[in-house]
Amino acid sequence: MKRSGHDRGQHEGPHANARLRADARGRDGRVRQELAVGVVEAGDGGGNKRNPTLLGREDCTLVAWYRFLYAPRTGARMTVTIGRRKLLAALGGAAIAWPLAARAQQSDRLWRVGFLTAVSLETFSHLYAGFQQGMRELGYVEGKDYVSEWRSLEEKYERVPEIAAELVRLKVDVIVTATGAALPALKRTVTTIPIVMAGSTDPIGKGLVTSLARPGGNITGLASSTDDSSPKQLELLAMVVPNASRIGLLGNPNTPTYFSVLKNTQDAGQKAGLSLVPLEARNVQEIENAFAAFAKERVSAVMVAGDAVFFGQRRRITDLALANRLPTMFASREYAEAGGLMSYGENLADFFRRAASYVDKIFRGAKAGELPIEQPTRFNLVINRRTADALGLAIPAQLYMFADEVIE
Repeated sequence: MKRSGHDRGQHEGPHANARLRADARGRDGRVRQELAVGVVEAGDGGGNKRNPTLLGREDCTLVAWYRFLYAPRTGARMTVTIGRRKLLAALGGAAIAWPLAARAQQSDRLWRVGFLTAVSLETFSHLYAGFQQGMRELGYVEGKDYVSEWRSLEEKYERVPEIAAELVRLKVDVIVTATGAALPALKRTVTTIPIVMAGSTDPIGKGLVTSLARPGGNITGLASSTDDSSPKQLELLAMVVPNASRIGLLGNPNTPTYFSVLKNTQDAGQKAGLSLVPLEARNVQEIENAFAAFAKERVSAVMVAGDAVFFGQRRRITDLALANRLPTMFASREYAEAGGLMSYGENLADFFRRAASYVDKIFRGAKAGELPIEQPTRFNLVINRRTADALGLAIPAQLYMFADEVIE
């Protein structure tokens, strides 16, 4: 068994250290450079053998590190002479901690982050957790370095100007949203406060930005590729449904993304010899009516286009699908987690985690219009095995192997 350097030092004793020193001073006459590091205070008189975690502490200085690494056994003061490699290693370790602490502590200002969502905070909480994680990774403490101002459209897109004006009155420093349908009205209402998209499909086509590399204006963030994934969603759904010939598509016409999803899915359906049955819904009642119509149309399965209203009603949608024994495909894992059969798309929580880096840059003085827009290209397949069993579907073994997550 290979022992670590620490273990070798314990077992080989002081003679090993002497050999190392002799070797360092060398047969070839080279002398190891050594650096003297002043006077290290040892206030505990050398009796303290605890190993405090220095990372993240405000007193994470070189002296603090050497108090930890080379605490004297006796006396109150001691002079330490160490090798260059050890000094550089200690400096490198301290450097890891300094940027995170300094970044969040560079200003005493309490930043205000406005969040515009189409659903309730309870429904959206796990996505917000992604943003909180991202902020923590960057050294920010919620309540100390920043606070969040949440405002919900309550699934009513017509409220965007009202909610946007409220966020302006609150004097938030930045607005974060993943509600793509709200962005055009938000851009018209908010002209100076930076806006970070935590996912928006085709921001150039919607006229939100001039380019991904240099957005211009006050909008930046992450661009989603939901519409590009719809042909693959159709293909995967047809793989698991025996003799599928008619596939339903549920979309919200108030979401601009729906029309590109519709076109891409129709094109893919024609190539695969599948007939598409598209139906529209804007609220809960229309969602229920759509599933009743899907049952009458005798569709084999249903695809659901991404939409904030649908996201808020995802449990109702999956319940209706199961009641009508309809296999379903969605664009994000939250639907599969709620009881949908499958999802294929991007990780929304990770989008919010990554949105935190844009907020950080804006806090540090960057202009939103000069921050390039990210366009993630990773798509995740999630399969709900419980739902497959409830529907009596035999998912191909190779599909389970291909899946990024299987909900048991």
